[in-house]
Amino acid sequence: MSTAASPYYLPIRAEWLSRRTEPIVEPDLPIVDPHHHLWDRGGHRYLADELRADLDCGHRIAATVYVECRSAYLAAGPEELRPTGETRFVVENCDRPLPTARGPVDAAAGIVAYADLTLGDAVDRVLDAHEAVAAGRLRGIRHAVAWHEGSAIRSHYATTPRMLADPAFRAGIRRLGTRGLTFDVWGYFTQLDDLADALDACPDTTFVLDHCGGLIGIGPWQNRREEVLDRWRPVVRRLARHDNLVIKLGGLGMPLAGFAFHKRETAPDHTELAAAWAPVIDHCIDSFGPDRCMFESNWPVDVPAGSYRTLWNAFKLLAAGHSPTEREVLFSGTARRVYRIG
Repeated sequence: MSTAASPYYLPIRAEWLSRRTEPIVEPDLPIVDPHHHLWDRGGHRYLADELRADLDCGHRIAATVYVECRSAYLAAGPEELRPTGETRFVVENCDRPLPTARGPVDAAAGIVAYADLTLGDAVDRVLDAHEAVAAGRLRGIRHAVAWHEGSAIRSHYATTPRMLADPAFRAGIRRLGTRGLTFDVWGYFTQLDDLADALDACPDTTFVLDHCGGLIGIGPWQNRREEVLDRWRPVVRRLARHDNLVIKLGGLGMPLAGFAFHKRETAPDHTELAAAWAPVIDHCIDSFGPDRCMFESNWPVDVPAGSYRTLWNAFKLLAAGHSPTEREVLFSGTARRVYRIG
């Protein structure tokens, strides 16, 4: 998959990133990064070596969680089992802790894989196959539901309208709960009403809402940020009433979100990122509480907003008003609990 003309991905521009250097904020705060990817496709490579270089940025990263991104599927065999190639690929790339100056990082300590949840109860066959190659690291499944009318906000997944309302899809979600696996939800803010119904229909499954609920700031939503936030805020508040939902704080560096930092000559510093993202992050934490929120890098997808170092500095500034216990929860505690990271 090429990343050159996507609302999600842009090439990593090392020279652009290098123009911005800044000291580490709160360097001893432990971090579990619950959302990153690995790939080698379309002329773009981000594998263990590149991940290790980012983890070695000076922040105290203890562990990470890998989230599926359609990497390294099997080239043959039953279609529904081909995504197990990605799980094997991750285990092979992160077969041992990655060394950094702050100590070894337990990279991909948890894996959120892909399985076709429209298989319903039959998805167990796919989950068994993932378990067989996951080296004990399988923690959840993400089957993206992101769908929006029109080509400007296309999804790189094969999605259809209202997937979360499909009975077979919900049966698949319930199978995850039965097996102690989470369901990562990647959808847009325009689909959050369906998420509320799915949460009620699958009460024994823990849902993880990715990227603050999928705010859009391009295409038909360009230059309409306040309108988007006015629509998003009350839905997030209602969703937070569901005890089986937690939320990831991040994903705002993608071009999709519309902040457009990648168009600047110089990468922003962490204070600029924090100021831009505060209305979103503050509302999420206020609605869910720190113990149901976790900061995520969404790396390297969020690289259009700046470096890995700057991103975590921004998150630390955003959490500065919280107590030490709450910051520990936001940066590692929730992720450890939800994804069972030892």
